[in-house]
Amino acid sequence: MKTNSLFYHLFQNFPSIFFELIGHPPTETNGYEFQSVEIKDTNQRLDGVFIPAKRTRQPIYFVEVQAQFDEDFYYRFFTEIFLYLGNNKSNRDWFAVAIYPRRIIEPVIPRPYQWLVESDHIKRFYLDELGLIANQSLGLGMLKLLVEDEPKAQQRAEYLIHQIQQLTPTNEQPKLAELLTTILAYKFPESGIKELTKMFELNDLKQSKLYQEAKTEGKLETVPLLLELGLTVERIAQELQLDLEAVKEAAKELASQATSLE
Repeated sequence: MKTNSLFYHLFQNFPSIFFELIGHPPTETNGYEFQSVEIKDTNQRLDGVFIPAKRTRQPIYFVEVQAQFDEDFYYRFFTEIFLYLGNNKSNRDWFAVAIYPRRIIEPVIPRPYQWLVESDHIKRFYLDELGLIANQSLGLGMLKLLVEDEPKAQQRAEYLIHQIQQLTPTNEQPKLAELLTTILAYKFPESGIKELTKMFELNDLKQSKLYQEAKTEGKLETVPLLLELGLTVERIAQELQLDLEAVKEAAKELASQATSLE
């Protein structure tokens, strides 16, 4: 699965994790909508924008996840931000957040933008440096899981499973379990769903979309995600116990939607 898609899924479904990351209370999520925004008249797109409700004075937050080295990253990021502000005639304050798996991936900051990066308008985060704070927060622990090597990933996953089962309300557990299993599938794309279930003892989290044995149409909602993870339609049909033709139809619809956006 593309890392940016995974983060988009994460912040769209659990926006409180973003506000935890930047040191704000999770309740600040109220009044915001997270979107991936296409810049008009260009071929550029912002990974994510937290857009505040119109009647509030809250700032706009621009979020970009940079998983690979790109020496032009800051040129592109700031260009997209200022195009967005100009196109929307925004009069709000704004902040930008750049997220890197590791510090080594960050490119040299171009001189014209150094003052911006050094200001309080820009925050940079390196997931492998989250440290102890990742153990104190379920959401930040899931972010840290993305950059752990296999032995540490298994240990952290087991700890997160315990947090979900023991420390979260019952009605919130299925959605959190789905997020965790999505991240695990991203981390271990070569492992089948049944193998992951056994590896991390996820049998108690059966309401997760990726692991439940439901035979309803809702199961097809996971097909686009699993396709991005690199599974074949045959493997998806086998693991989800779905009809092969139904999976092919879902894949065809996904391809059609992608073509219409080009």
